[in-house]
Amino acid sequence: MDYQKLCNDILNLDPKVRFVGVCDNTGVIKNGGLKDGIKSILTDDEIKKSNLISLERWRLHNTLADRIGKARYAMEEYEKVKQITVPLEDEHLLLISTEVNADHGKIIESSIQLIISNFVKDYL
Repeated sequence: MDYQKLCNDILNLDPKVRFVGVCDNTGVIKNGGLKDGIKSILTDDEIKKSNLISLERWRLHNTLADRIGKARYAMEEYEKVKQITVPLEDEHLLLISTEVNADHGKIIESSIQLIISNFVKDYL
């Protein structure tokens, strides 16, 4: 899957998307970034810590997967941003940050459809 293209496509889904990135299982952002003109709220160290928290939270979400099924996404709303986490292949996570007033449901479903369409193309 072309993660950079996926990140760019999601950044362009909605003007209220602030950041899209793909992190590996160590919390390092491998692809993506902030939308042009947007300033990060967190420092680089805080971003890494936030990514590690997202990874751990994702692992916790899946502790009951054998009973209730795998999680499709997770979303947290903070006072200043919303953060969306979507699983990708090879223990990577798609991380999306939006403005608080963004339509997160629309962004989540559109992002999942982009993942599906990109994933399927790789195997056809």
